[in-house]
Amino acid sequence: MPFTLDTQRQRMVDEQLVARGLTDPALLRAFRAVPREVFLPAELHEFAYDDVSLPVGAGGVLPPAWLVACALRALDLSPDHRVLQVGVGTGYAAALLCHVVAEVVSVDRHEDLVETAERTLRHLGLDGARFVHADPTRGWPPGAPWDRILVLAGGPQVPPELKAELADGGVMVIPVGDRREQRLLRIARRGEAYEEEDLGPVHLVPLVGEAGFQPPPYGRMDPGPPLRRAELAENLTIPELISQTAEPVDDLETSPLQPFLDRTDGCRVVLLGESTHGTSEFYRMRARMTQELIEQKGFRLVAVEADWPDAARIDAYVRHLERPSTGWQAFSRFPAWMWRNEEVLAFVEWLRAWNRDRDPADRAGFYGLDLYSLSTSMQAVVSYLDDVDPDAARVARERYACLTAWQDDPATYGRSAVTGAYRTCEAEVVEMLGDLLSKRLEYARNDGDRFLDAAQNARLAAQAERYYRTMYYGARESWNLRDRHMFDTLMRLLQHRGPDARAVVWEHNSHIGDATATEFAARGELNLGQLCRERFGRQARLVEKSRDF
Repeated sequence: MPFTLDTQRQRMVDEQLVARGLTDPALLRAFRAVPREVFLPAELHEFAYDDVSLPVGAGGVLPPAWLVACALRALDLSPDHRVLQVGVGTGYAAALLCHVVAEVVSVDRHEDLVETAERTLRHLGLDGARFVHADPTRGWPPGAPWDRILVLAGGPQVPPELKAELADGGVMVIPVGDRREQRLLRIARRGEAYEEEDLGPVHLVPLVGEAGFQPPPYGRMDPGPPLRRAELAENLTIPELISQTAEPVDDLETSPLQPFLDRTDGCRVVLLGESTHGTSEFYRMRARMTQELIEQKGFRLVAVEADWPDAARIDAYVRHLERPSTGWQAFSRFPAWMWRNEEVLAFVEWLRAWNRDRDPADRAGFYGLDLYSLSTSMQAVVSYLDDVDPDAARVARERYACLTAWQDDPATYGRSAVTGAYRTCEAEVVEMLGDLLSKRLEYARNDGDRFLDAAQNARLAAQAERYYRTMYYGARESWNLRDRHMFDTLMRLLQHRGPDARAVVWEHNSHIGDATATEFAARGELNLGQLCRERFGRQARLVEKSRDF
């Protein structure tokens, strides 16, 4: 591994916690002090500090550090607090709490988890926690009232016993929902009243107990929420389940899409995947689904697995915008056939015609989420600044000169920078992005869309420089950087288009499926679909499709 686990832990705190807004000094010290790897099987140690949930056996998971940090921050902890943790899990949260508060009692129904967590914390020299084998949904009355209660497993309701054990002025954080998806609630007690705040969607293991979910039958995996067709027998095989729930497509042009459209009601993002680079039939159906979402459901963003500058050429065309001509050809790199085909052209022409008579603010756009366009993005930044700020353009040329020699072969730059054969250009591209963003109000006042384009290209240059260096550290790091970049780009697009903006995403299944439900999680990899689910919950609809659509 390129970094020691201690170094990776410090990077995790800086890049996953501090960068996302965690400022509490006590919590940051705790996350820097507690080694996540000791709570994982040995074969997963190398993934300990990736921004993902990690399996720990017996259906349990170690949640991402950021999710744990959000819950702990919401508790508003003080050194004199007495804290009840409901559900021992791996013991990681209890270890963090030992660094922050006076007393921790952690209760769980699994005796082996209680013993393992107790042994791990003893190994770490932490003696501020007590572990109890009992029904976690009943809390721990002998220690009540509690200043704070932390629950990191999702139940169908807030157990009444836990609310009763909360001290006056106390705070509880608990996920509530079904077995697969919950809302993280912050509950503050004020006398006999309880104030509730929704902190957003989360995906945590079920809270099992008398006031939670019932344990699954012996030898069977947790089935999750009921299937859409309740009459399905529990003993059906997976192929039989698929056969009974599938909606056949007999004709690409006439098969009804209303059931699909109904399932997108209230969604902010609908992600349409593909298992390969597609067939004519697949692309036509994807276009038809997208057209229906635009016409009937108000979607105005089509975000695709393509480079930002290339897609910007298409966006200008479909939204009837004037953009300066460039000397390069869009969609010319591998895999060119993914976009340079008749089916995509037909969709682009349809989108241009649909936009023609609409108000400019209501036109649907076409955007790229990917980060491979180092050369064209640098050119786009310089070209924009030539028009709006010639002095800044000269600075941009000087800074990007560090990468100019490598712009047609960035992978070689990455290898040279990592091995020390050539200095890195990280400082230059990051400074250029900072300068551009520092003048966002001045630049955006003239043309908000053009500034968005320039700022995104500056971000892309910075991310691409890092990506080509990171790819030599290993596939996991570069994969996560790329998918996080695509997610961040999608979020910026939604923000730019306003609070009611809705997006259709075209990417491969490997990007738009939920990585936590696949072997990706075991490798420490995340993806766009997972990040969208964590951000939007049920407002994200993930549609994975095969080549035989």
